[in-house]
Amino acid sequence: MLPDLEKTPTSAETSAAKTGGHAAAAAASNAAVAANDSDPETSASRLAVFLSPLRRSKAFTYLWLGQWIAMLGSSVSVLILPIVVYSLTDSSTALGFAMTCYMLPNILALPFAGWIVDKTDRLRLVMISNSARLVIMLAAAISIFDGSLTLERLYIGLVFYGLMEGVFNPAYSALRAEVFTPDIRNAANALSQISIQGVRLLGPALGGMLVSAASPGAGFALDSTTYLVSLICFAMLGRVLSAQRKSRSQAARETAPSFLGTDAGKFDDSAARIGEAAERISDASGGAAKSSVLSGFGAEFMEGVHVLRRLPWLWITIVAFSLLNICYTGIVAILVPWLFKVHHGLSPSVYGVAMAGTAVGAILAAVLFGSKRDWKRRGLVAYGGALLSGVALLLLSVITWVPGLVMAMVLEGFGMMMFMIIWEISLQELVPAESFGRVASLDMLGSFALLPVGYLLVGRLADTIGGIPSIAIFACAGIAILLTALCSPHIRRFN
Repeated sequence: MLPDLEKTPTSAETSAAKTGGHAAAAAASNAAVAANDSDPETSASRLAVFLSPLRRSKAFTYLWLGQWIAMLGSSVSVLILPIVVYSLTDSSTALGFAMTCYMLPNILALPFAGWIVDKTDRLRLVMISNSARLVIMLAAAISIFDGSLTLERLYIGLVFYGLMEGVFNPAYSALRAEVFTPDIRNAANALSQISIQGVRLLGPALGGMLVSAASPGAGFALDSTTYLVSLICFAMLGRVLSAQRKSRSQAARETAPSFLGTDAGKFDDSAARIGEAAERISDASGGAAKSSVLSGFGAEFMEGVHVLRRLPWLWITIVAFSLLNICYTGIVAILVPWLFKVHHGLSPSVYGVAMAGTAVGAILAAVLFGSKRDWKRRGLVAYGGALLSGVALLLLSVITWVPGLVMAMVLEGFGMMMFMIIWEISLQELVPAESFGRVASLDMLGSFALLPVGYLLVGRLADTIGGIPSIAIFACAGIAILLTALCSPHIRRFN
């Protein structure tokens, strides 16, 4: 019942030919910018680069449409869920427990999901998880329409939804790693984020209208319908990817003889294979005990850990965000709905406009980032965006003017999107494609592991000392966490 959480990582496969084309395109674009930034032809060229993924890749188009449509329904549900909980009870603790029911199975599934993603068909996992979420949202809509929905049933639905989300996130991220090839990587990331934020701009406003004009059940029914349409898009994506893999396999078979060369070359190749086989036999006989301990899931999990240990930018950020997400996500998911609905007594449509403001800010950030080929000091830019988001959340505790509240949410969306895009691209550049599913799961596990406790803590503290002081406390704590992480040169100097 929630859209994908923030900071979901992606990766991409490498290709020498495509990398060369990407570099050439970058050089041409930079030359045009240097010649005349205000030239209309330059603006047209930038737009062409920005939209190039839709023109160059059918796989990207279907993947983009499938997730774009599914996100429309999810963005409606994410607004409706707090309204449903607060209509059943005014307790922030109840909403915190609802979010815990969603997040806990999500987290528990992540380590296993990452291992499964790297061992099976990623598109199939995406379709299975979306099919399950379709059924869950349809059941929620029916329960609201016939008046049988209770907090207990809502909690159970969130448990299963969170479990499917835990499978979907690493599978979808790894699928993007295959589809977002280097020649379209920057533009694909920017276009995807702008599209998602555009849906989040429309979704909350649409959700507010549905609640006001009909009932929350209409929003959940819309969500289930969008999952159905997205499944059709992902089925078309499967056909495209299957055709591409067959084409690559056929090309490999046709070019294989050219690499074998003379009989001597064949002999060298056979000798090399015999040597490799002998080495494997030796390793197996000499390290049987080690293999028995570090086999299967454990070995795969530790491989992801080893990848992260070699990259301080990644593991320091994951540790920092494991704490930061308690503060920021707790405010946005628990206290912002309370602020608008309970504290200020505003209508659902106003709350929808405020949440749409985060999408407006995110779109502005994505446009800004996507319009520039190369960003220097990306570590400082990313963490600067996260700090801006914290300042915006802190302002919510002192602003009472409704337009000011909306503007604060715009700043929050802008700052977090600057961080998110840089984070995703850094993962694409640093993490090997064959290890991506495991690293993605570890990223999500580390970043979100403490969220169930955080949701309960935020809700309980808000009921104890009040929502406004709680917003200020958690916003300041988040800012302090970011400043502490910036003390590391691996963060400040990351480029």
